[in-house]
Amino acid sequence: MVVGGPHVPAMESIPASAELSRFPRGSDLFVGRSDELDRLDAAVAGSGRAVVVAVHGLGGVGKSTLSARFVRLHADRYRLVWWITADSASAIDSGLADLATTLAPQTANLPSDQRTELAVRWLATHDGWLLVLDNLTTPAHAEELLERVRTGTIVITSRQASGWRGVKAIQLDVLSPSEAMELLSRVVRTEWPDADLPDVDRLCEELGWLPLAVEQAGAYLAQTRITPTAYLDLLRRYPARMFTTTVEGGDAQRTMARVWHITLDRLADTPSVGRLLRRLAWYAPEAIPRRLIITSAREPEPDVLEALGRLAAYNMITLDTHTIAVHRLVQAVTRTPDRPPPPTGGHHPRPRHHRCPPLPRPLPGRA
Repeated sequence: MVVGGPHVPAMESIPASAELSRFPRGSDLFVGRSDELDRLDAAVAGSGRAVVVAVHGLGGVGKSTLSARFVRLHADRYRLVWWITADSASAIDSGLADLATTLAPQTANLPSDQRTELAVRWLATHDGWLLVLDNLTTPAHAEELLERVRTGTIVITSRQASGWRGVKAIQLDVLSPSEAMELLSRVVRTEWPDADLPDVDRLCEELGWLPLAVEQAGAYLAQTRITPTAYLDLLRRYPARMFTTTVEGGDAQRTMARVWHITLDRLADTPSVGRLLRRLAWYAPEAIPRRLIITSAREPEPDVLEALGRLAAYNMITLDTHTIAVHRLVQAVTRTPDRPPPPTGGHHPRPRHHRCPPLPRPLPGRA
Protein backbone atom coordinates (compact mmCIF):
# COMPACT_ATOMS: atom_id res chain seq x y z
CA MET A 1 0.00 0.00 0.00
CA VAL A 2 1.49 3.33 -1.07
CA VAL A 3 0.45 6.17 1.20
CA GLY A 4 -0.45 9.21 -0.87
CA GLY A 5 -0.79 7.14 -4.05
CA PRO A 6 -3.65 7.56 -6.52
CA HIS A 7 -6.14 5.66 -4.37
CA VAL A 8 -4.66 5.87 -0.87
CA PRO A 9 -4.53 9.35 0.64
CA ALA A 10 -2.30 10.44 3.48
CA MET A 11 -4.84 10.13 6.28
CA GLU A 12 -2.77 12.42 8.50
CA SER A 13 -3.65 15.35 6.23
CA ILE A 14 -7.43 14.79 6.12
CA PRO A 15 -9.19 17.17 8.52
CA ALA A 16 -12.07 16.20 10.80
CA SER A 17 -15.52 17.44 9.90
CA ALA A 18 -18.53 17.38 12.19
CA GLU A 19 -20.74 17.12 9.13
CA LEU A 20 -19.39 13.60 8.56
CA SER A 21 -20.38 12.39 12.02
CA ARG A 22 -22.48 9.24 12.37
CA PHE A 23 -24.42 8.42 15.52
CA PRO A 24 -28.01 7.50 16.50
CA ARG A 25 -30.37 10.36 17.15
CA GLY A 26 -31.42 8.97 20.52
CA SER A 27 -34.86 8.67 22.02
CA ASP A 28 -37.14 11.59 22.80
CA LEU A 29 -38.55 9.43 25.61
CA PHE A 30 -35.32 9.54 27.61
CA VAL A 31 -36.00 10.07 31.33
CA GLY A 32 -33.82 10.61 34.38
CA ARG A 33 -30.19 9.47 34.44
CA SER A 34 -28.89 12.93 35.34
CA ASP A 35 -26.37 11.51 37.83
CA GLU A 36 -25.18 8.89 35.35
CA LEU A 37 -24.77 11.52 32.62
CA ASP A 38 -22.76 13.67 35.02
CA ARG A 39 -20.52 10.71 35.86
CA LEU A 40 -19.94 9.97 32.18
CA ASP A 41 -19.25 13.64 31.49
CA ALA A 42 -16.71 13.76 34.31
CA ALA A 43 -15.06 10.54 33.13
CA VAL A 44 -14.49 11.78 29.57
CA ALA A 45 -13.07 15.11 30.73
CA GLY A 46 -9.43 14.78 29.73
CA SER A 47 -6.91 15.59 27.05
CA GLY A 48 -3.76 14.24 25.49
CA ARG A 49 -3.61 10.47 25.76
CA ALA A 50 -6.87 8.80 24.75
CA VAL A 51 -9.68 8.97 27.28
CA VAL A 52 -11.42 5.59 27.34
CA VAL A 53 -14.60 5.01 29.35
CA ALA A 54 -16.55 1.74 29.60
CA VAL A 55 -20.24 1.87 30.53
CA HIS A 56 -21.26 -1.62 31.62
CA GLY A 57 -24.36 -3.26 33.02
CA LEU A 58 -27.05 -5.90 32.61
CA GLY A 59 -28.48 -6.34 29.12
CA GLY A 60 -31.46 -4.01 28.72
CA VAL A 61 -30.37 -1.57 31.41
CA GLY A 62 -29.91 1.29 28.95
CA LYS A 63 -26.18 1.54 28.23
CA SER A 64 -26.61 2.41 24.55
CA THR A 65 -29.47 4.79 25.34
CA LEU A 66 -27.36 6.64 27.91
CA SER A 67 -24.42 6.90 25.51
CA ALA A 68 -26.64 8.14 22.68
CA ARG A 69 -28.08 10.77 25.00
CA PHE A 70 -24.58 11.88 26.00
CA VAL A 71 -23.58 12.22 22.33
CA ARG A 72 -26.75 14.14 21.53
CA LEU A 73 -26.05 16.59 24.37
CA HIS A 74 -22.34 17.07 23.71
CA ALA A 75 -21.69 16.35 20.01
CA ASP A 76 -20.68 19.99 19.48
CA ARG A 77 -17.62 19.43 21.68
CA TYR A 78 -16.06 17.12 19.11
CA ARG A 79 -14.72 17.64 15.62
CA LEU A 80 -16.18 14.29 14.59
CA VAL A 81 -18.34 11.63 16.30
CA TRP A 82 -18.39 8.06 14.99
CA TRP A 83 -20.64 5.28 16.35
CA ILE A 84 -19.85 1.61 15.71
CA THR A 85 -21.99 -1.37 16.68
CA ALA A 86 -19.11 -3.39 18.10
CA ASP A 87 -20.66 -6.78 18.92
CA SER A 88 -17.86 -8.67 17.14
CA ALA A 89 -14.28 -8.05 16.08
CA SER A 90 -15.37 -8.05 12.44
CA ALA A 91 -18.08 -5.46 13.20
CA ILE A 92 -15.45 -3.14 14.67
CA ASP A 93 -13.25 -3.55 11.59
CA SER A 94 -16.25 -2.90 9.33
CA GLY A 95 -17.21 0.25 11.25
CA LEU A 96 -13.65 1.56 11.01
CA ALA A 97 -13.55 0.77 7.29
CA ASP A 98 -16.75 2.82 6.87
CA LEU A 99 -15.07 5.69 8.72
CA ALA A 100 -12.17 5.65 6.26
CA THR A 101 -14.56 5.71 3.29
CA THR A 102 -16.50 8.58 4.82
CA LEU A 103 -13.36 10.62 5.42
CA ALA A 104 -11.80 9.73 2.07
CA PRO A 105 -14.41 8.56 -0.50
CA GLN A 106 -11.62 7.67 -2.96
CA THR A 107 -10.78 4.68 -0.73
CA ALA A 108 -14.20 3.02 -1.33
CA ASN A 109 -12.80 0.40 -3.71
CA LEU A 110 -9.91 -0.62 -1.47
CA PRO A 111 -10.08 -3.94 0.42
CA SER A 112 -11.84 -3.67 3.76
CA ASP A 113 -8.73 -4.46 5.82
CA GLN A 114 -6.83 -1.60 4.14
CA ARG A 115 -9.64 0.83 4.88
CA THR A 116 -9.68 -0.33 8.51
CA GLU A 117 -5.96 0.37 8.74
CA LEU A 118 -6.44 3.83 7.22
CA ALA A 119 -9.14 4.68 9.78
CA VAL A 120 -6.91 3.63 12.67
CA ARG A 121 -4.14 5.77 11.22
CA TRP A 122 -6.50 8.74 10.99
CA LEU A 123 -7.64 8.32 14.61
CA ALA A 124 -4.04 7.98 15.80
CA THR A 125 -2.97 11.24 14.11
CA HIS A 126 -5.93 13.45 15.07
CA ASP A 127 -7.56 14.58 18.28
CA GLY A 128 -10.87 16.14 19.24
CA TRP A 129 -12.94 13.16 18.03
CA LEU A 130 -15.34 10.83 19.85
CA LEU A 131 -15.62 7.14 18.97
CA VAL A 132 -18.40 5.00 20.50
CA LEU A 133 -17.97 1.22 20.49
CA ASP A 134 -21.46 0.05 21.31
CA ASN A 135 -22.21 -3.41 22.75
CA LEU A 136 -18.60 -4.60 22.87
CA THR A 137 -18.58 -8.34 23.59
CA THR A 138 -15.20 -8.47 25.30
CA PRO A 139 -12.43 -5.95 26.04
CA ALA A 140 -10.06 -8.12 23.99
CA HIS A 141 -11.84 -7.09 20.78
CA ALA A 142 -10.80 -3.46 21.29
CA GLU A 143 -7.35 -4.14 22.71
CA GLU A 144 -5.36 -3.59 19.51
CA LEU A 145 -7.22 -0.37 18.70
CA LEU A 146 -6.66 1.02 22.19
CA GLU A 147 -2.96 0.18 22.01
CA ARG A 148 -2.50 2.13 18.78
CA VAL A 149 -4.75 5.14 19.37
CA ARG A 150 -3.50 7.58 22.01
CA THR A 151 -5.62 10.69 21.35
CA GLY A 152 -9.33 11.43 21.22
CA THR A 153 -12.16 9.99 23.33
CA ILE A 154 -13.57 6.46 23.22
CA VAL A 155 -16.79 5.46 24.98
CA ILE A 156 -17.49 1.73 25.19
CA THR A 157 -20.74 0.05 26.17
CA SER A 158 -20.65 -3.59 27.22
CA ARG A 159 -22.40 -6.19 29.35
CA GLN A 160 -19.03 -7.29 30.68
CA ALA A 161 -18.17 -5.89 34.10
CA SER A 162 -14.57 -7.08 34.37
CA GLY A 163 -11.41 -6.90 32.31
CA TRP A 164 -11.31 -3.10 31.94
CA ARG A 165 -7.68 -2.66 32.97
CA GLY A 166 -6.54 0.90 32.41
CA VAL A 167 -10.07 1.98 31.43
CA LYS A 168 -12.44 4.09 33.48
CA ALA A 169 -15.54 2.00 34.19
CA ILE A 170 -19.07 3.14 35.02
CA GLN A 171 -21.63 0.58 36.13
CA LEU A 172 -25.19 1.39 35.07
CA ASP A 173 -28.06 0.24 37.29
CA VAL A 174 -31.82 0.09 36.71
CA LEU A 175 -34.02 3.18 36.84
CA SER A 176 -35.42 4.53 40.08
CA PRO A 177 -39.08 3.58 40.68
CA SER A 178 -40.26 7.10 39.82
CA GLU A 179 -38.18 7.20 36.62
CA ALA A 180 -39.49 3.80 35.54
CA MET A 181 -43.10 4.91 36.06
CA GLU A 182 -42.45 8.13 34.14
CA LEU A 183 -40.88 6.20 31.26
CA LEU A 184 -43.77 3.74 31.02
CA SER A 185 -46.34 6.54 31.15
CA ARG A 186 -44.58 8.53 28.43
CA VAL A 187 -44.24 5.50 26.14
CA VAL A 188 -47.95 4.70 26.50
CA ARG A 189 -49.27 8.26 26.22
CA THR A 190 -47.22 8.99 23.10
CA GLU A 191 -49.72 6.79 21.24
CA TRP A 192 -52.61 6.70 23.73
CA PRO A 193 -52.81 10.16 25.36
CA ASP A 194 -55.88 9.49 27.51
CA ALA A 195 -54.73 6.08 28.80
CA ASP A 196 -55.74 5.10 32.31
CA LEU A 197 -52.77 3.43 34.03
CA PRO A 198 -53.83 1.74 37.28
CA ASP A 199 -51.11 -0.34 38.98
CA VAL A 200 -48.32 1.29 36.98
CA ASP A 201 -46.16 1.16 40.11
CA ARG A 202 -46.82 -2.56 40.58
CA LEU A 203 -46.00 -3.30 36.95
CA CYS A 204 -42.72 -1.37 37.05
CA GLU A 205 -41.76 -3.16 40.25
CA GLU A 206 -42.58 -6.54 38.69
CA LEU A 207 -40.33 -5.60 35.76
CA GLY A 208 -37.56 -4.67 38.18
CA TRP A 209 -37.42 -1.07 36.85
CA LEU A 210 -35.40 -2.34 33.88
CA PRO A 211 -35.64 0.22 31.02
CA LEU A 212 -35.93 -2.30 28.16
CA ALA A 213 -38.70 -4.22 29.92
CA VAL A 214 -40.54 -1.03 30.87
CA GLU A 215 -40.37 0.32 27.29
CA GLN A 216 -41.60 -2.94 25.81
CA ALA A 217 -44.44 -3.18 28.31
CA GLY A 218 -45.45 0.41 27.56
CA ALA A 219 -45.45 -0.21 23.81
CA TYR A 220 -47.59 -3.32 24.31
CA LEU A 221 -50.08 -1.41 26.47
CA ALA A 222 -50.35 1.33 23.84
CA GLN A 223 -50.80 -1.07 20.93
CA THR A 224 -53.32 -3.39 22.61
CA ARG A 225 -55.07 -0.70 24.70
CA ILE A 226 -54.87 -2.66 27.96
CA THR A 227 -54.05 -1.49 31.48
CA PRO A 228 -50.97 -2.30 33.56
CA THR A 229 -53.25 -4.47 35.70
CA ALA A 230 -54.15 -6.57 32.66
CA TYR A 231 -50.48 -6.79 31.62
CA LEU A 232 -49.57 -8.11 35.07
CA ASP A 233 -52.19 -10.82 34.66
CA LEU A 234 -50.75 -11.77 31.26
CA LEU A 235 -47.27 -11.98 32.76
CA ARG A 236 -48.61 -14.35 35.40
CA ARG A 237 -50.50 -16.59 32.97
CA TYR A 238 -48.31 -16.46 29.85
CA PRO A 239 -44.75 -15.55 30.93
CA ALA A 240 -42.97 -17.25 28.02
CA ARG A 241 -45.15 -15.40 25.50
CA MET A 242 -44.81 -12.02 27.17
CA PHE A 243 -41.04 -12.21 27.57
CA THR A 244 -40.61 -12.72 23.82
CA THR A 245 -43.40 -10.51 22.45
CA THR A 246 -42.69 -7.43 20.35
CA VAL A 247 -45.16 -4.88 19.06
CA GLU A 248 -45.64 -4.06 15.39
CA GLY A 249 -42.38 -2.64 14.09
CA GLY A 250 -40.44 -3.73 17.18
CA ASP A 251 -37.05 -5.46 17.13
CA ALA A 252 -37.48 -9.19 17.80
CA GLN A 253 -33.79 -9.37 18.77
CA ARG A 254 -34.34 -6.88 21.60
CA THR A 255 -36.86 -8.76 23.73
CA MET A 256 -36.02 -9.42 27.35
CA ALA A 257 -35.59 -13.16 26.80
CA ARG A 258 -33.49 -12.77 23.66
CA VAL A 259 -31.10 -10.24 25.19
CA TRP A 260 -30.21 -12.52 28.10
CA HIS A 261 -30.12 -15.71 26.05
CA ILE A 262 -27.42 -14.06 23.92
CA THR A 263 -25.37 -13.52 27.07
CA LEU A 264 -25.88 -17.10 28.22
CA ASP A 265 -24.84 -18.34 24.78
CA ARG A 266 -21.51 -16.59 25.33
CA LEU A 267 -21.14 -18.50 28.60
CA ALA A 268 -22.09 -21.89 27.14
CA ASP A 269 -18.50 -23.13 27.43
CA THR A 270 -19.03 -23.25 31.20
CA PRO A 271 -21.94 -25.73 31.60
CA SER A 272 -22.33 -25.06 35.30
CA VAL A 273 -23.38 -21.46 34.52
CA GLY A 274 -26.82 -22.47 33.27
CA ARG A 275 -27.37 -24.96 36.07
CA LEU A 276 -26.40 -22.40 38.69
CA LEU A 277 -28.60 -19.65 37.26
CA ARG A 278 -31.61 -22.02 37.18
CA ARG A 279 -31.07 -22.69 40.89
CA LEU A 280 -30.68 -19.01 41.73
CA ALA A 281 -33.94 -18.28 39.90
CA TRP A 282 -35.97 -19.91 42.70
CA TYR A 283 -34.60 -17.84 45.58
CA ALA A 284 -35.59 -14.35 46.67
CA PRO A 285 -33.63 -11.97 44.43
CA GLU A 286 -31.62 -10.26 47.16
CA ALA A 287 -29.08 -11.52 49.71
CA ILE A 288 -28.90 -15.17 48.63
CA PRO A 289 -26.24 -16.74 50.92
CA ARG A 290 -23.17 -17.73 48.92
CA ARG A 291 -22.29 -20.50 51.35
CA LEU A 292 -25.72 -22.10 50.89
CA ILE A 293 -25.31 -22.14 47.10
CA ILE A 294 -21.79 -23.58 47.29
CA THR A 295 -22.43 -26.25 49.91
CA SER A 296 -25.68 -27.48 48.35
CA ALA A 297 -24.23 -27.76 44.84
CA ARG A 298 -23.68 -31.18 43.31
CA GLU A 299 -20.42 -30.18 41.70
CA PRO A 300 -16.94 -29.21 42.90
CA GLU A 301 -16.62 -25.85 44.62
CA PRO A 302 -14.16 -24.49 42.00
CA ASP A 303 -16.81 -25.12 39.31
CA VAL A 304 -19.43 -23.22 41.31
CA LEU A 305 -17.04 -20.33 41.96
CA GLU A 306 -16.12 -20.16 38.27
CA ALA A 307 -19.82 -20.05 37.33
CA LEU A 308 -20.52 -17.32 39.88
CA GLY A 309 -17.57 -15.29 38.64
CA ARG A 310 -18.59 -15.54 34.99
CA LEU A 311 -22.22 -14.62 35.69
CA ALA A 312 -21.00 -11.59 37.68
CA ALA A 313 -18.56 -10.69 34.88
CA TYR A 314 -21.53 -10.31 32.52
CA ASN A 315 -23.68 -8.44 35.07
CA MET A 316 -26.18 -11.32 35.26
CA ILE A 317 -25.74 -11.42 39.04
CA THR A 318 -24.20 -9.17 41.71
CA LEU A 319 -21.68 -10.66 44.11
CA ASP A 320 -20.24 -9.56 47.39
CA THR A 321 -18.26 -11.49 49.98
CA HIS A 322 -21.25 -13.25 51.53
CA THR A 323 -24.28 -12.87 49.26
CA ILE A 324 -25.59 -13.04 45.70
CA ALA A 325 -28.28 -10.86 44.10
CA VAL A 326 -30.14 -11.57 40.84
CA HIS A 327 -32.43 -9.18 38.99
CA ARG A 328 -35.99 -10.42 39.46
CA LEU A 329 -36.66 -10.38 35.72
CA VAL A 330 -33.56 -12.48 35.02
CA GLN A 331 -35.02 -14.94 37.50
CA ALA A 332 -38.45 -14.86 35.87
CA VAL A 333 -37.06 -15.44 32.37
CA THR A 334 -34.81 -18.22 33.66
CA ARG A 335 -37.77 -19.97 35.32
CA THR A 336 -39.78 -19.78 32.10
CA PRO A 337 -39.52 -22.89 29.88
CA ASP A 338 -38.20 -22.21 26.40
CA ARG A 339 -40.64 -24.74 24.96
CA PRO A 340 -44.44 -24.88 25.35
CA PRO A 341 -45.73 -27.32 27.98
CA PRO A 342 -46.91 -30.77 26.78
CA PRO A 343 -50.63 -31.21 26.13
CA THR A 344 -52.78 -32.29 29.05
CA GLY A 345 -53.01 -36.07 29.26
CA GLY A 346 -49.95 -36.61 27.06
CA HIS A 347 -46.53 -37.84 27.97
CA HIS A 348 -44.74 -35.43 30.29
CA PRO A 349 -40.95 -35.29 29.92
CA ARG A 350 -38.74 -35.30 32.95
CA PRO A 351 -38.39 -31.88 34.63
CA ARG A 352 -35.46 -29.93 33.26
CA HIS A 353 -34.76 -27.71 36.26
CA HIS A 354 -32.51 -28.58 39.17
CA ARG A 355 -34.52 -29.66 42.18
CA CYS A 356 -34.16 -27.80 45.47
CA PRO A 357 -31.57 -29.20 47.88
CA PRO A 358 -32.93 -31.32 50.75
CA LEU A 359 -33.41 -29.72 54.15
CA PRO A 360 -30.40 -30.41 56.36
CA ARG A 361 -32.59 -31.39 59.35
CA PRO A 362 -36.29 -31.78 60.20
CA LEU A 363 -38.32 -28.64 60.73
CA PRO A 364 -39.20 -27.88 64.38
CA GLY A 365 -42.22 -29.84 65.52
CA ARG A 366 -41.91 -32.43 62.71
CA ALA A 367 -40.79 -36.02 63.11
